[in-house]
Amino acid sequence: MMIKAISKYKALVIAALLTMLLQVGAALWQPSYMKNILSVMADTSLSTAGKVDKISNYGIALIVIAVVGLVGSVLNTITAAKIAQVVSADLREMTFRKIQTFSYADIEKLKSANLVVRMTNDINQIQTLMMMIFQILIRVPLLFIGAFILSIITLPQLWWIIVVMVVLIVIVTGLSMRSMGPHFGAFQSLMDRINSIARDNLRGARVVKSFVQEKNQAKKFDKESDDLLGHNLAVGYIFSTMIPAFTVISQLAVFGAIMFVSTFITKSPSTAQDQLGGIMSFIQYMMQIMFAIIMGGMMSMFASRGLVSMGRINEVLNTEPSMKFDTTEDEALDGAIEFDQVSFAYPDDAAPTLKDISFQIDPGEMVGVVGATGAGKSTLVQLIPRLFDPTSGTVKVGGKDIRHVSQGTLKQTVSIVLQKAILFSGTIAGNLKQGKQDASMAEMDRAANIAQAAEFINRLPEGYNANVEERGNNFSGGQKQRLSITRGIIKQPKILILDDSTSALDAHSEKLVQDAFNRELSGTTTIIIAQKISSVVHADKILVLDEGKLVASGTHKELVANSEVYRQIYATQKAQED
Repeated sequence: MMIKAISKYKALVIAALLTMLLQVGAALWQPSYMKNILSVMADTSLSTAGKVDKISNYGIALIVIAVVGLVGSVLNTITAAKIAQVVSADLREMTFRKIQTFSYADIEKLKSANLVVRMTNDINQIQTLMMMIFQILIRVPLLFIGAFILSIITLPQLWWIIVVMVVLIVIVTGLSMRSMGPHFGAFQSLMDRINSIARDNLRGARVVKSFVQEKNQAKKFDKESDDLLGHNLAVGYIFSTMIPAFTVISQLAVFGAIMFVSTFITKSPSTAQDQLGGIMSFIQYMMQIMFAIIMGGMMSMFASRGLVSMGRINEVLNTEPSMKFDTTEDEALDGAIEFDQVSFAYPDDAAPTLKDISFQIDPGEMVGVVGATGAGKSTLVQLIPRLFDPTSGTVKVGGKDIRHVSQGTLKQTVSIVLQKAILFSGTIAGNLKQGKQDASMAEMDRAANIAQAAEFINRLPEGYNANVEERGNNFSGGQKQRLSITRGIIKQPKILILDDSTSALDAHSEKLVQDAFNRELSGTTTIIIAQKISSVVHADKILVLDEGKLVASGTHKELVANSEVYRQIYATQKAQED
């Protein structure tokens, strides 16, 4: 995926590599001129004027080389930054689009908090990695190889000093990387946990404060934060020993080079000019080699964190959605629903939530679904819009197996309003148009009137353009539910599912909504999950669930007469009302 993302920007990649070559070339070229300058200064055959002329020419050449290197460095930084930005933006968009293809089961498996960290922190780590690759990681081997070859050409007698220095630095770097690797690997999982704790506390701030859990939550957060601090400190301690070790090795190498060159000059004074000129270049090349190894080691350690993040992003991009829709063209289906021996179990549950359920609903019927908490009511209705697929059995809409219809057909036919009203930041109109992108003002008015949302929308100065804060926090629970119902019915679906979506409404508002449904949605198949039997007492059919099984179905009168489970629920609720 990474190569695919980078391959779109070949021109930028080529520009980054060329500017990097300018940098490396300039860095490797400078020491040779320093050698020439020192050789001129040591040349006794030249007059003072001749030395000044030659040194001036070499000085001008050094300035030109420095300017070329500076221009290359600036251009390389610009191109590397642009590559990092565009590649990370593409990966972020690809990851988000991929997540949109996941089913509920996929998102529950990967965890929403984990996915948020991957789209933010992990993408940022990859962005840093891209910057390092085109600024440092590719430059390091070029600089190392070039400096190594030129140092040996400059003073071939001292080749072994270079080899010894390289071996020692590589050993120190390898041991340090081996020690730091586990710490970098732990960073992202700790970031996941910290993000999850912070998200839960921000979302559940009222619960935390209501039960005075601030200290407990702070302790929980502190534990994970302290673990992250421990890993960061461990990395810092390793770095604190690496740099002095590199300094000692390099200074010993310089000392050895100077000592052996002085020995060569003493033994062979005729070569003093070349030896004195070469020692400065040799030392500079040694410093470049040491710099290349140190930078390579340090960047490799940081890059390992980026590689971990890259693997996490690839895991998302390579995950195949567990639910795939038919690619046939969209078609019109009626509101008939059929369950044929349907069973369902959540991935991590040993026991099935639904067991061998079969029933039929005719187009235009109003059907209630009742049962005790945990009976499987919400799971049952979520199979109809194919939020989940049944473990066994068949769900049909309009006479067709929903696994063999297109996504567009199913979304146009079925609309579900969940108990927890979820609104997105923006405007009321923007939220309603999620139900139908091209909804007109007349369609929004009609849906709002049916859901009894028009009465408070019309009181707002901006009307449908009124602002909706994050998670709809500027609206009450009842208002959010009515807006959710409006969004669900705005596209006039053949099947409307209300998953206890009037629970926050008072009795009067709920009665108005039910009357509007009966009046305006008489041709729509309506399925209502209700905790209160009074909400579905006038339904054409009521399905009674108990421990994942369909134990009875019929009208209210029939169930009172024939179903013990229904009678118990009804009697309990009636006693509470009395």
